[in-house]
Amino acid sequence: MEQNDYLNHAVGLLRRLIATPSVSRDEARAADIMEREMASCGLSPRREANNVWAVSPHFDDKKPTLLLNAHIDTVKPVSSWTRDPFSPDVVDGALYGLGSNDCGGGLTALLQAFRHLSQREQPYNLVYLASAEEEVSGQNGVSLALTRLPEVSMAIVGEPTGMQPAVAEKGLMVIDGTARGRSGHAARGEGVNAIYEVLDDLCFLRTYRFSRVSPLLGPTLATVTMVNAGTQHNVVPDECRFVIDVRTNELYTNEEVFEFLKGKLTSEIKARSFRLSSSSIAADNPVVRRCVEMGKTPFGSPTLSDQALMPFPSLKMGPGESARSHSADEFIYIKEIDDAIKTYIRLLDGKDIL
Repeated sequence: MEQNDYLNHAVGLLRRLIATPSVSRDEARAADIMEREMASCGLSPRREANNVWAVSPHFDDKKPTLLLNAHIDTVKPVSSWTRDPFSPDVVDGALYGLGSNDCGGGLTALLQAFRHLSQREQPYNLVYLASAEEEVSGQNGVSLALTRLPEVSMAIVGEPTGMQPAVAEKGLMVIDGTARGRSGHAARGEGVNAIYEVLDDLCFLRTYRFSRVSPLLGPTLATVTMVNAGTQHNVVPDECRFVIDVRTNELYTNEEVFEFLKGKLTSEIKARSFRLSSSSIAADNPVVRRCVEMGKTPFGSPTLSDQALMPFPSLKMGPGESARSHSADEFIYIKEIDDAIKTYIRLLDGKDIL
């Protein structure tokens, strides 16, 4: 196939996906589209829940395996859209629609690269995975799919990075905190005010700075994002609940940060999960070196992706820009998809990179 054929296939597929609502945990119709598209391209798609994947026909269990991954789910459209989020309109070279940038461009470009690379035997095995539930880090997304795939040596994740290689990514841990007091009548100054009890903890979280600062990801951040207390104006609140959003760099584990905070705060705290860890890949990894040879600039990404759930080295690189994700009137330039297909092929075709 010619490059224009790959691009036309990618854009046509992306337009069908945009026109099909696929909010996280409700991606069945989008998975159907991916399954049909892969079959029509002569691949042999396999499916588990709403995850769809294909293995290159030259698979050899003696070779390492490279995973090409992007997700099919989207967030819900925000209220400030000025156009129909499910109408895949092309205006001045930009394709508009929910999920166009995050991460339909990477999803469709990686599929075309997989098709091209699978035409001949490569020095590595190749698996393409269109996964579900990325936006909610769901149990039935990439975590489920990985249990069905061949053993993976490395992954390229097609999130929007302007086709620059994100070689590190911050992790996420959400902590629920509760400060206890004792209720009483406000007019008589009775009880123990739970809001006052939590103030020292909030001040500590506001001012504390974690000492290990990553050259790629900067500092680990612990930010109070929600506070809730009280039932009415004349009742001293006996409970104050708050939420801490923790973004770990690769120099801390989520468990380590949690234990540290547990020892410093007087409030009760509980982590919702430790599973979304920070990730990074070595600077001397052959794929990273190949990116640099091609004039790419490695960087650290503050946003979370399915890399957090991958127990093997991974690199985030895809068309589009992260700033467009989850925004009103989301779009991707068609030329960005075209460049991505060419770049993936140039990066990987015939290269002994694993």
